[in-house]
Amino acid sequence: MPRAGLNTDRVVTAAADLADEVGLGQLTLAALAARLGVRQPSLYKHVASLDALKRLISMRAKAEFADVLGRAAIGRTRDDALVAMAYAWRSWALEHPGRFQAGERGAAPGDVEHEELSRRTIAVMVAVMGGYGLDGDDAVDAIRTCRSALHGFVSLEADYGFAFPQNIDRSFDRLVRALVLAVSNWTEVSAPARPQAPVR
Repeated sequence: MPRAGLNTDRVVTAAADLADEVGLGQLTLAALAARLGVRQPSLYKHVASLDALKRLISMRAKAEFADVLGRAAIGRTRDDALVAMAYAWRSWALEHPGRFQAGERGAAPGDVEHEELSRRTIAVMVAVMGGYGLDGDDAVDAIRTCRSALHGFVSLEADYGFAFPQNIDRSFDRLVRALVLAVSNWTEVSAPARPQAPVR
């Protein structure tokens, strides 16, 4: 019998917590059922499959992440907003590695609900870039740069990808300062000429 009060929200919460503990790739319905104290078939009343469960975790993660970034940036502008957002990004990602990985999952074509949640994080970043007077292509380029830098750093850190013994916090501090410097002068940054194919 399912545990009293078991519902989809509780299943997703438990699954997200378990993914944070063991890694999203190690999440199984059998392990989740054991965590919830139910038999695995009971889970199918709430989620159709493991893939469907990961979609729900991804959506939950994106909503939580956007809220975290929004709270960090609210009431701040320009450098203060960007710095606060960057540190909130790293902190949340390291505290919730399974959720962070799930949040990188893109929405399937036509999955409107998932697509809307995917835009929430971007909306926060658009607002932060707006504080620098950036919009249109300039804002898109700056957002892509910040996302790539922050995601790359945090992903490497979470996967123990930094082998040198030097302090990781210091490296992140410098990364954030570099982003602030770059975004503050974004309109002065021109794209480098693409390398030409060698003449054969």
